[in-house]
Amino acid sequence: MASFDPEIATATYMASLTAAQHAKASAYTHGGEWLLLWGWLVGVAVAWLIARTGVLVRVRDRVRRPNLAVIACVTTFVLLAWAIGLPWSIYADWWRERGYGLTTQPFMGWLGENALSCVIGAILEALLALAIYALMRRTPRWWWAWSGGVAVVGIVIAIVISPVMIEPLFNTYTPAPAGPTRDAIVALAHRAGVPSDKILIYNGSKQSQRYTANVSGLFGTARVAMSDTMFQQGADLSEVRAVVGHEMGHYRRGHVFFSALVLGLLAIVMFFIADRAFPMVRHWMGVEGVKAIADPAGLPVLMVIAGTLGLLATPIVNTLSRFEESDADRFSLEYAQEPDGLAKALVKTIEYRASSPAPVEEMIFYDHPSVERRVHRAMVWKAEHRGHVGG
Repeated sequence: MASFDPEIATATYMASLTAAQHAKASAYTHGGEWLLLWGWLVGVAVAWLIARTGVLVRVRDRVRRPNLAVIACVTTFVLLAWAIGLPWSIYADWWRERGYGLTTQPFMGWLGENALSCVIGAILEALLALAIYALMRRTPRWWWAWSGGVAVVGIVIAIVISPVMIEPLFNTYTPAPAGPTRDAIVALAHRAGVPSDKILIYNGSKQSQRYTANVSGLFGTARVAMSDTMFQQGADLSEVRAVVGHEMGHYRRGHVFFSALVLGLLAIVMFFIADRAFPMVRHWMGVEGVKAIADPAGLPVLMVIAGTLGLLATPIVNTLSRFEESDADRFSLEYAQEPDGLAKALVKTIEYRASSPAPVEEMIFYDHPSVERRVHRAMVWKAEHRGHVGG
């Protein structure tokens, strides 16, 4: 058997893209990192503007019942924030994506889906806020601790209902057609101990040209979905097996439960800080007519605190995500045994995720390990299992 060098194999995969393609990917990625800061500034400015108008105070005063006041204030805030921040969203989420060739979606199509997302968000956020504001009123000293549990429950419920109630509003999902691809995926599912009856393909090219697949849902709603962009970009059977194996890994390893737990703990920390920082931030924002954190008219103050803490927590959340992505890669290699298929698929994601960031950049900004690192791990696995896989 000929010698195999993982370093050379990794470099060969990285060289399958031209220098111009790598440069374009780096420009897109670095620009996206700056968008985190600018997006936070926009969010703060929007919340400050809404707070200064006093509109939520007037809404609260017209709706005397506490729960109705929460729903009215949250809905008003979400809709106003969407409208005021729309120019920024157009630039960051549509115009820039078209500029880099990552979407062909017409503007009106994007706008309609963006508005629908806003409506869905308003409903879900109002329901979550009902529980949290009720805890603020009834357990003012410990609401922040109980609210962490509410956040975990909310995350799990959202994951369960998303495939059946939300995702079909944006895309069409159909079972993978009979043939070699489906047969290979079903066999892989049986080998990995994953349900094989919900392997779907969806028209992801409607919104994005990104080469992607995902796992969503829980319990009876769990499924693996592949974007049609995978096949439009020439995914062969080894790539499909590797990518679907990766998504099955997320399901089999229970990453959703781990994420919900960690995010719930982070929510407790955020709520605790918000409870202490609310008076100071309210004073800084010059909010009138709001005396306590349990007043839903003070929602803009909470959103500024939450947005700031969310920005600061970016490295923590990304580290959690990178851990899960690495674990899913290991699962794919173990069960799909397609190191080259995984490498070929990963290379196709470089257009929207620069392949070789500096370690600090990767730690702070990357929610996936770098492509070069992931390809290298796949090639090391291949070298260690040369007697068991082809190539």
